[in-house]
Amino acid sequence: MFLDLLIAIFFIFVGLEITTTLSHPKQIVLPTLAALGGMVVPAAIFITLNPNNPAWATAMPTDLALALGVFALLGKRANPAARIFLLTLAVADDLFSLIVLALFYGDKLDLVHSASTLGAAALGAILAVLPKFPVARVISFLSPICTFFVIPVYVIAKLSQGISIESLTSTTATSLTTARVIGKVIGITFFAWLAIKSKIVKMPNALHLSEIAGVGALAGMGLTVALVISEVAVESEIVQGDIKAGLIISAVISGLIGFIWLRVVQPTNVS
Repeated sequence: MFLDLLIAIFFIFVGLEITTTLSHPKQIVLPTLAALGGMVVPAAIFITLNPNNPAWATAMPTDLALALGVFALLGKRANPAARIFLLTLAVADDLFSLIVLALFYGDKLDLVHSASTLGAAALGAILAVLPKFPVARVISFLSPICTFFVIPVYVIAKLSQGISIESLTSTTATSLTTARVIGKVIGITFFAWLAIKSKIVKMPNALHLSEIAGVGALAGMGLTVALVISEVAVESEIVQGDIKAGLIISAVISGLIGFIWLRVVQPTNVS
């Protein structure tokens, strides 16, 4: 019950972030399209490598807190435009992940899961559009609580159960790691490049495709929403352990790649 309360707080925060961050159409088109690529490609890779596993959607979500945390380690090398792109992409990713959860796993959601995930996110979204509701103040209040308490407690509680040595080399774990580490970079970068080349949207002046690729690597870090999806999609505790192992491995690898990439690689303009 305590973990359900924590995840409800997290999804209220997600709902608030979705409504406020995605309220500027011109600024969200590129990261939103990139987010779609960062979901479709990893899911396709996972299904190809592990066609009978119902947890394909665990390859999709991006963990906003983890990705922004690693990005912050860049310090003065961090491009503010890349941070905004990452923030918007992760928020769009959360929105699409909730849609996937409702459409493909809705029949497996019980009342508690429905209330603490989809219901809580909907409540956050509604609160964000209410007149005189102090959205910015509430987000500022919930952000550190979610980042430093809710997410760590929830993730540690979930990851402390069911992972074995065999999980680390299981087909599910390796498929999920491949899908997230490789698929996120390819999907996000390619969809962004395609949107720019097809003139659907212009590349922001302060942002470069090489930085989008680095953001794509950081997007391979996904724990909180992916764990929620895993719990709903998969009944087997063994497979859930394999998924947890894959999420941990992919988060570590993606975080390292994204950090090194954004710290070392010089931006190149898109022609």
